[in-house]
Amino acid sequence: MDLDSGKCWQNSKKDSWRTTLLLAYQSLGVVYGDLSISPLYVYKSTFAEDIHHSETNEEIFGVLSFVFWTLTLVPLFKYVFIVLRADDNGEGGTFALYSSICRHAKVSLLPNRQVSDESLSTYKLEQYPEKKYDSKVRMLLEKYKFLHTALLILVLLGTCMVIGDGLLTPAISVFSAVSGLELSMSKDHHQYAVIPITCFILVCLFALQHYGTHRVGFFFAPIVLLWLICISALGLYNIIYWNPHVYQALSPYYMLKFFKKTKKQGWMSLGGILLCITGSEAMFADLGHFSYAAIQIAFTFLVYPALILAYMGQAAYLSRNHQNADQISYYVSVPESLRWPVLAIAILASVVGSQAIISGTFSIINQSQSLGCFPRVKVVHTSDKIHGQIYIPEINWILMILCIAVTIGFRDIKHMGNASGLAVMAVMLVTTCLTSLVIILCWHKPPIIALFFLLFFGSIELLYFSASLVKFREGAWLPILLALFLVTIMFVWHYTTIKKYEYDLHNKVSLEWLLALGPTLGISRVPGIGLVFTDLTSGIPANFSRFVTNLPAFHRVLVFVCVKFVPVPFVPPAERYLLGRVGPASLRSYRCIVRYGYRDVHQDVDSFESDLVQRLADFIHYDWSRSPSTDQGNEDHASASDRSSGEHRLAVVGNTEFSKSLSFEVNENMQQASVSFGFQTVESIGDIIEMSAPKERRVRFAIEDPENPTDVQRRQELEDLMAAQQSGTAFILGHSHVKAKQGSSVFKRLAVNFGYNFLRRNCRGPDVVLKVPPASSLEVGMVYVV
Repeated sequence: MDLDSGKCWQNSKKDSWRTTLLLAYQSLGVVYGDLSISPLYVYKSTFAEDIHHSETNEEIFGVLSFVFWTLTLVPLFKYVFIVLRADDNGEGGTFALYSSICRHAKVSLLPNRQVSDESLSTYKLEQYPEKKYDSKVRMLLEKYKFLHTALLILVLLGTCMVIGDGLLTPAISVFSAVSGLELSMSKDHHQYAVIPITCFILVCLFALQHYGTHRVGFFFAPIVLLWLICISALGLYNIIYWNPHVYQALSPYYMLKFFKKTKKQGWMSLGGILLCITGSEAMFADLGHFSYAAIQIAFTFLVYPALILAYMGQAAYLSRNHQNADQISYYVSVPESLRWPVLAIAILASVVGSQAIISGTFSIINQSQSLGCFPRVKVVHTSDKIHGQIYIPEINWILMILCIAVTIGFRDIKHMGNASGLAVMAVMLVTTCLTSLVIILCWHKPPIIALFFLLFFGSIELLYFSASLVKFREGAWLPILLALFLVTIMFVWHYTTIKKYEYDLHNKVSLEWLLALGPTLGISRVPGIGLVFTDLTSGIPANFSRFVTNLPAFHRVLVFVCVKFVPVPFVPPAERYLLGRVGPASLRSYRCIVRYGYRDVHQDVDSFESDLVQRLADFIHYDWSRSPSTDQGNEDHASASDRSSGEHRLAVVGNTEFSKSLSFEVNENMQQASVSFGFQTVESIGDIIEMSAPKERRVRFAIEDPENPTDVQRRQELEDLMAAQQSGTAFILGHSHVKAKQGSSVFKRLAVNFGYNFLRRNCRGPDVVLKVPPASSLEVGMVYVV
């Protein structure tokens, strides 16, 4: 028996290593496409204008030393060994850091926050012993509201710079690869060939996005692997053939010699050197698709050595061939007999690198939309098997147009490199700042460690950022202008969304008002199910009261639906639905809170209606099966305000086996039936809901005694639910118009009255997002004064 168990352990260990190595191989095409093609343009951008290659080789050796230490300190030490550990349930990126900080400190500006969200299985808090300095930093952040806003703006700024990188990377990557034609064509022909070929490749690249990465993804890893082998082999060849002593330039001493000779021009040329780490952020952003070990192995043992050999090989060639600035490119170091094959592989590798950053742009815009920071756009999930692969048509075509405009407008690598470098360093600075907060709040490390991390890596990135910022008029203005435009849009949308929620919260109607509605007031109940969509997690929304006031009737079964997003990467389907009653059982009124994470794609809306009815049936069974003694005990612990609010306990109802399509027959002499489902209970009421630890259990109910009052009432409620479903479902949505209150500042009036309303009119409405059938939609107009 021991031998068998040992074999099993060995097999599982072998399988684990096989899986990790397979993930490491697959990560090449997704994570490292952008980083691996940087040798195409780093030296050419660096020597474009500020410094020149001289006979002493001090400039080329200094640049090589900078490239080596930058690659070592930032991607290897910072990302691989530190930042990758700051994941959020295995997910990475700017929003993952922000989500972790929001869970450990109350700094989130998201509405609808409930204590019940903390019981989600993905709402994990690191179990480290809390220290005094943790509490001080957390209390400082929680005390001042402007720090919450500043933190959100910092996250939005990083997000906008990622979008800017998604615009610039395809342009500079493809343009650099195609520019290899200059060695095989005359200058006149090359001038008129590179731009059209680059634009054609970009159009093809964006036109194929709707097929999804998974359909062509199996080509990506072999292309990047072939490219890495190619540049490392050429680098090794150039080192041996041209200058075997080039390794001496890896010493930091050559950086000092570089600055001593070039002075201010050398500092300005750092804007080209920093391009060697473009794509490093993808290691953290794409962490959720792979694993920490896979990304660490791929970079440490393959990508990093290949890049170092490539840069050393270029430097070795240039140290023996002193070219002018126009002739310094990657292709001059490639033997003439291999230039066409290398050019073909480079173009394919640039397309792969561009594909990765475009997919990342789609992902981060979807996350921004989930957190209420971006206008609603169409999100298409392109793969049923691979989570997170999405396509956003509007953003895709906007990126394509802007990409082509940048290519035609700049027409050279120097300006593109200045713009791309500033965007890259801005994202890295944001990641450094957020990671320093994670070190204190989430890892509970002393503030001196977080301060050292911030100062050490922040100073390196600020040095490069300042060198890029100096090139403002030479291309760096583009990401700054784009970031200001996008931050304005995102902040205006988020600010007004929060104000709308606060207006709804202050103007919600009490349950007593709903209970008072009856035949004596001329209110009638019509057949069917009415789904009232609201942002509130308790109370009756004002738009429903306006609906009933103007049309004195509502449906026999009434469900107040709240679709909300939680600061976690994803919510398991079994924990997505939170159900409870509104008022007594005879009212046939329920509350349904549907929870999503910031990486979840709202893709199950086609089956939302039938799925909701299934969950309601399971909840009805559960609610009637509870013993009166248990209810009484729970009610004794509830406050008087909770009992008077009429909001009953809520239950998390998971996936069920209860009549998968709910097509069972209900007749007068109902025979024995059974229900089997899993749920977790929530033992509180109102806006703040306490949830017990999630433990899935299965309970089987049998209706045996038709004379039992409980069974009769349960059967009657199920019959009403089935009859209402057969009568049809109406989706009651709010159609809002927002305006600033009198006395507001000029900026607020411009932002709300013009900015937000313009975005609302031109983005997708809630009926389109939820795929509500037009024939079943009822919109209630509301004017919000914020």
